[in-house]
Amino acid sequence: MFEGTEDGSPEEIELRIAAVLTNLPIIRSLAASIAMRADFDLDSIADLRLAVDEACSTLITQGTPDAVLRCSFQVSADEIRFVVTVPSTSDTKPSSDSFGWRVLTTLTDHTATWVDGPSDDSADASSPHLVHIELAKRRVEGLPG
Repeated sequence: MFEGTEDGSPEEIELRIAAVLTNLPIIRSLAASIAMRADFDLDSIADLRLAVDEACSTLITQGTPDAVLRCSFQVSADEIRFVVTVPSTSDTKPSSDSFGWRVLTTLTDHTATWVDGPSDDSADASSPHLVHIELAKRRVEGLPG
C-alpha cells in the first residue's frame, strides 16, 4: 500500500511535456504506473488512464503554439489527484456540456476547471492565460490496499 512521504503528506510527481497529441501515450502510461504503484484496482487504473487522456487531449487543443503541458500527480494513501495546465490565448475554460467533460465526471470522483489570466503586473499584455483541469480518483472502499 502507498504510504506517501515520510511525514505522511502526499507525494507529488510532475511532468512537463510538449502539448502535442503524440505525447498522450507517455502521460497515460505515467498515470497507470502511478496508480499501480499506489495499489489501485484494475478498473480504477483504467478509469484514471482514460480520464487523464481526456483532460490532456482537451487542453492540448486549447494550447498556444509550442505550448508545454504541466501535469501534476499528488498521490496519497486513498486518492490520486491530477492537475494539468496549459498556456492558452483564450480565457475560456473547457465546456462542462461537452461529451469529453461527461467522460471525465463519470470516470473520476472530482473534476474542476478554471482559467488564470495574465498577472496584472505583467509587462506583456499578450501573456497567455493558464487553463487548468483538476481531477481526483479515490481508492475503492472495501478493497485491500
